[in-house]
Amino acid sequence: MKKQKIRGHKRRSIEIENWRRDNLMLRLDWLNRDNYGYVKIRTSTWGNLSLINSEIPEPKGKTKQLILSSLIDIYYSWKEQLQQLGKPYYLKIWLCEPRFLNSQVVCAIGDKIEYYENLFYEPYNFKILPVNTYGKISTKLEKFTVEHYLDEDHFTDGEVGDSNLYASQKDYLETKKWFTKLLKKLHRTVKFNKEVNGFSEVYSFKKGNLWILGDK
Repeated sequence: MKKQKIRGHKRRSIEIENWRRDNLMLRLDWLNRDNYGYVKIRTSTWGNLSLINSEIPEPKGKTKQLILSSLIDIYYSWKEQLQQLGKPYYLKIWLCEPRFLNSQVVCAIGDKIEYYENLFYEPYNFKILPVNTYGKISTKLEKFTVEHYLDEDHFTDGEVGDSNLYASQKDYLETKKWFTKLLKKLHRTVKFNKEVNGFSEVYSFKKGNLWILGDK
């Protein structure tokens, strides 16, 4: 068992290093097209992170530190490239806990700067980033400014949709039942003065903490 764990860690380390090197160069063509860019950990162990669920284990220990260290390397590499553009930009590390796999480096230019600067909900009680829990990476984290927000999942009042969009009435009723049950859980509600894209309310459920790291 011990040898298997060591081999597994070595394999993950190689995958993380390959992922780090592949993402050191910012895709300026994508940035100029979309006005934003981001990178999350994607390897054979942690694949499409948009599909994260309880079946995918969060990294721990040295593996977690290696991923975070890689995100920091990508941050500084992107910073050099963004500075060469000669125009305002947004560049941050989003560090999520306990949903660490949602952590990412995010950059933006143009109209997306303001969008990202006002994207998250800031709670009344500020929580300090526990840098000591990241081992040797703590010295790197201390070089950043840190803002605290909530890591949330968001749903709208149009989440269920019209019954005609479902394969069967049963599917529609099950989805409606799930959503009704979901709304009984503790959450925030944001109401709009007018309907936007088919909805007028957003329901936000806290999943953890989000620390946004940037230059001092």
